[in-house]
Amino acid sequence: MKRLRLTTLAVVGLGFAGSVTASGQVVAPSGSSGSATLSPSNPFYAKSALQYQAPDFRRIKNGDFQPAMEAGMRAQIVEVNAITATKASPTFANTIVPLERSGALLTRASKVFNAVTGANINDTLQQVQEALAPKLAEHSDAIYLNPVLFQRVKSVYDRRAYMHLSAEQRFLAELYYKNFVRAGAQLSSADQTRLRALNQEESKLTTDFGNHLLAATKAGALVIDNVSDLDGFSPAEIASAADAAKQRGLTGKWVIRLQNTTQHPAQAELKNRAVRERLFIASTTRAEHGDANDTRAIVKRLAQLRAERAKLLGFPTYSAYALDNQMSKTPQNAEKLLTDLVPAATARARSEAAQMQALIDKEGGNFKLAPWDWQYYSEQVRKAQYALDENQLKPYFELNNVLQNGVFYAANQLYGLTFKERKDLPVYQPDVRVFEVFDKDGKSMALFYCDYFKRDNKGGGAWMDSFVDQSGLIGTKPVVFNVANFTKPAPGQPALLTFSDVTTMFHEFGHGLHGMFSKVQYPTLSGTNVPRDFVEFPSQFNEHWALDPKVFAHYAKNYQTGAPMPQLLVDKIKKASTFNQGFGTTEYLAASLLDIAWHTIPPGTPQQDVDAFETAALQKYNISMAEIPPRYRTTYFSHIWAGGYASSYNAYLWSEVIDDDAYAWFQENGGLTRANGQKFRDAILSRGGTEDVAQLYREFRGREPSVKYLIQDRGLADSEVKK
Repeated sequence: MKRLRLTTLAVVGLGFAGSVTASGQVVAPSGSSGSATLSPSNPFYAKSALQYQAPDFRRIKNGDFQPAMEAGMRAQIVEVNAITATKASPTFANTIVPLERSGALLTRASKVFNAVTGANINDTLQQVQEALAPKLAEHSDAIYLNPVLFQRVKSVYDRRAYMHLSAEQRFLAELYYKNFVRAGAQLSSADQTRLRALNQEESKLTTDFGNHLLAATKAGALVIDNVSDLDGFSPAEIASAADAAKQRGLTGKWVIRLQNTTQHPAQAELKNRAVRERLFIASTTRAEHGDANDTRAIVKRLAQLRAERAKLLGFPTYSAYALDNQMSKTPQNAEKLLTDLVPAATARARSEAAQMQALIDKEGGNFKLAPWDWQYYSEQVRKAQYALDENQLKPYFELNNVLQNGVFYAANQLYGLTFKERKDLPVYQPDVRVFEVFDKDGKSMALFYCDYFKRDNKGGGAWMDSFVDQSGLIGTKPVVFNVANFTKPAPGQPALLTFSDVTTMFHEFGHGLHGMFSKVQYPTLSGTNVPRDFVEFPSQFNEHWALDPKVFAHYAKNYQTGAPMPQLLVDKIKKASTFNQGFGTTEYLAASLLDIAWHTIPPGTPQQDVDAFETAALQKYNISMAEIPPRYRTTYFSHIWAGGYASSYNAYLWSEVIDDDAYAWFQENGGLTRANGQKFRDAILSRGGTEDVAQLYREFRGREPSVKYLIQDRGLADSEVKK
């Protein structure tokens, strides 16, 4: 996942580099960045002196963020006012370029703030986040709804074909114009006033949702009183659960922390059906207890105000607004891609359910397969059909070995990259690691941070983001990070992963490569600044190398003996690669269609009852299966209510069509080679958002992507997929 945080949204479309006089007075864009009201002792006052402007966490304290970001907003407004005060006719050089340079102080502070509040939040930072949310929304509106600035941007856009601009500059001028229009620049004064109010309310609600959900997920963790209830867990997993309880002051108990998704990996191992049911209920109702962490009121209002905002901006629904600048273009196109797969996915899922029910009956179980049984019995079926046990695999997937000899090795084979751990660079939490990245010619090119273990104060899921974006204009190199939520082992124990965790590491590092390989001039177009349904392409494409024979053999080694995984086990993994895809596809489609349903509510519709709406939406799309709830239910669907994926959760499937098609090209042309990696780097990974991304892909592939490779990869019956 490429996370889009609220403070980033506030300045979307603008680059960042401010300016002040030596005395700290803000002036027009030139010189060093800062603010007259920000103390020089603040670590964000000037750019970091560390390599590539990496954050100096030795100096950064909780109290530094709010004054820095508020000063950054003021400084950027002064910079924007300098643009609008220019008497010369608007040009790319005197309008777009200074916009790209504006806001350095705000960017420095907000990027670190986003990272820390996502992965290591505390009560103080949560209060700062809540205080800043409406101010950031107001700041964004002050820029995008500035009529003089818009007229200058429009003038450059209208005359871009006659300005002798490069293709990248023309594309950027067009993007600025469209972003201003989408932000309401053409609305009447009265409508802009209403829009400002809606924007501020939404910013507050999305922040509230994230904070409520974090608290609900922590509070919803399953507390176990008797170790016998953990029958099926390995000794290391039991020790980890005991350590999690100890951290909460629950001595003599065990805690299973909730994952961000509906289903929980622990359900595959827990033998006690009643405990599995308790864990499932804790997961699915985490934010529905009518307490301070309940998210339903937030959801109802967010859906309503987004529809109203879309109407103001001239769109029939919020989904139509959200997808207008994506590859899918319309809700109808996104809906078709999803619903075309529903028959094949649910048919496969029902077949899988029948196999599990047969096993339950054979064992004398007097019950019907329920959602909390699926993970457990699918694992039993997998063992029976493929003689494959997850616990057999984990000793071959030790985290550091997967990172160094898997993720990094694949990047070396494809792109010539090498990595050196940097223990001298400060981090925001002791579990975080830092690596310097060297290009194929041996020159240093980027810094990569990784934060892999679950904490109660960390958001759910996995994501990539950056501390510093690459830009030729600003002269910055990329500093990127990956965050995940793998189970932290007890002290002294190895961190052993599931193969799903391994795939997550490859996925998020694919985002990282997209950021690190960026080679563009303007920060707005840098790295992962591409449409939502393209941003997941490089990450999902990178997942394929986790099972590449050469890569797999290099990292899948027993952490105790160093012995490679036996070929018999390797063959079983590959044979089982499409196992349970009916379930996986159905739960994903259900969540994606639920997202679209919430965001195609017509403006003026009364607030919906959350549970009733969810049930009706799943039935409408023929995706309702009692045994398979959506991957995310409405009340903890952070992607769409707080993560920037509103009406765009379908992006993963849209991108999967492209990534499977691209991997087919690699297979057709020799697979894992430096030549193929270089072509992919040059054509896709280095280009950022400098061109229409559909055209970027056509230039790489030589044609439009084909959905047939996705169907093959998921093991779905082609005859059951609608054409």
